[in-house]
Amino acid sequence: MKHSGLIEPAAIQQLIHDGEIETVILAFTDHYGRFLGKRLDADYFADEALLNGSHGCDYLLTTDMAMEPVAGYEFASWELGYGDFHLVPDLTTIRKADWLDKTAIVLCDLFDDKAHAPVAVAPRNLLKRQLENAEKEGWAACAATELEYYLFENSYRAAFEQHYQDLRPAGYYLEDYHLLQGTRNEGFTGKVRRHLKNSGIQVENSKGEWGLGQHEINIKYADLLKAADNHVLFKQCLKEVADSQGLSLTFMAKFATDQAGSSSHIHLSLWKNGKNAFTGDHQLGPVKGTSDYFRWFLGGWLAHVPDVMPFYAPTVNSYKRFVDGSWAPTRLAWSFDNRTAGFRVVGSGSSLRIECRIPGADCNPYLALAASIASGLDGIKHRIEPPECFIGDIYAAAGLPRVPYTLSEAIAGFEKSSFAREAFGEKAFNHYLHFFKAEQKAYDIAVNDWELKRYFEQI
Repeated sequence: MKHSGLIEPAAIQQLIHDGEIETVILAFTDHYGRFLGKRLDADYFADEALLNGSHGCDYLLTTDMAMEPVAGYEFASWELGYGDFHLVPDLTTIRKADWLDKTAIVLCDLFDDKAHAPVAVAPRNLLKRQLENAEKEGWAACAATELEYYLFENSYRAAFEQHYQDLRPAGYYLEDYHLLQGTRNEGFTGKVRRHLKNSGIQVENSKGEWGLGQHEINIKYADLLKAADNHVLFKQCLKEVADSQGLSLTFMAKFATDQAGSSSHIHLSLWKNGKNAFTGDHQLGPVKGTSDYFRWFLGGWLAHVPDVMPFYAPTVNSYKRFVDGSWAPTRLAWSFDNRTAGFRVVGSGSSLRIECRIPGADCNPYLALAASIASGLDGIKHRIEPPECFIGDIYAAAGLPRVPYTLSEAIAGFEKSSFAREAFGEKAFNHYLHFFKAEQKAYDIAVNDWELKRYFEQI
C-alpha cells in the first residue's frame, strides 16, 4: 500500500482511524475533462459516503467553461429544475493524493437518482459502455496517453492578471531531450514524478519537448479505463503542484502561434485471452508480422476519424495545432515509426501497438478512448481494410485526405455520422453534438485580441 499509492477499500477506514487520512475527495470529470467534486471529512466518508456515495447538481454536465448553464440540453435544464445525480465511488480507484496533505481521492461514476442507472452522457460512463461492448466480444484493450504541457514561471493568478500575455516560459531555448534544461526544471518535474508514483500511477520517464518550456511525462500503459483515470489524475496533480510552487502550466493544444502544439498521443493495443491480438504470423495479411485484427482495427480507427473528430479535438483551439511540419498530423494516413503520420505503428511482437497522434493535450481521455475503441472494433466487425502503408514525408504528400481543420468542420462530420450516433447511443450523441455546437457558438460571438490588433486602427 505504501509503495503503490492505491488503497484497498478494506484499509481506508483504518487509515482514517489512525489519522493518516483526514480528507477524502470525490471526483468526476465534466465534458472538458476537468475534475469536479467534493472534499469530505474522512470520518463522514467512512461512515456514510464509502457505501452510499454523495450527490451533485446535474447542471454540471450542461455548463460551459465559465460554469454558465447552457440552454438546450435534454439531460438537465431550468425547466427540469436542475436536480441531483448520484456520485457513486468506484472503490477500485481509492488512492492517496500524495501531493496533498493527509488526503485520499476516489473517482466516481454518475448515476441517475430516479432511474438508478448510469448517466449515459457522463464521460466515464461513455467509455465504460464501449468497454462492456468490447468485453462481450471477448476483447480487452490497453492504452497509454502521452501528455505534453508548457510550464511557466508565472503563477496562475499572475498569468490571469496579465491576461495570459508575455508569460515567462520555464525554458528559453528549444529543449527537446536536453538534460541541462530538464535539470533546471527538476524541482517541479521530479516532485511530480514522485507524487504520481506514490499515488498509484507508475511513471516511465520525463523529458523536455520541442517548445520553450514544453515538457512530457510518460506513464505506464494500462487497461483503457485505468489509462483514462490516470490521465485526469495526472493533469490534476501537475496543476496543483505547479500552483503550490507559484508556477503555472497549460494543456492547451496550441498555446502560441509560433510554438509547437501539445498533444496527447494514444498508444493502443487490443488483447484477447491475455495476449496482444495485433501480433500474428508473417503469412497473415499484407502487413508483415501482424494479424488480420490489427489491419481491420487500424482500418476502422482511421476510417472513422471524421465521424468522431470532436472527441479527439474538442475546442476551437484544438485545430490550431494541425499545421504542416509542426509534429502534429495533418493527413489521414498510417506508417511504421513515422512521426508525420496520423497513425504511427510502433513496437514489435507482444509490444506491437498503434499510436494515434491526432488528439491534443486538451482532449477528454474518456471520450477520446471511447471513440478509439469503438472505431477500431467497428473495423474488425466490418473487416475495414486500411489504405496502403505510406512511406515518406506525409506533410509533402498530395491527395491524402486531411484531418478536419476547424471545430465547425469536425462538428459537421460528427452530426451526419450514422456510426457515431449508433456507437454512442442517441441520447449521448445528441448531448455531445449540442455541447460542441455551444462551444463553437461561444467562439463565434467573441471579440478576441487578434481582431483588435488587426482592425482597431486600420479598418
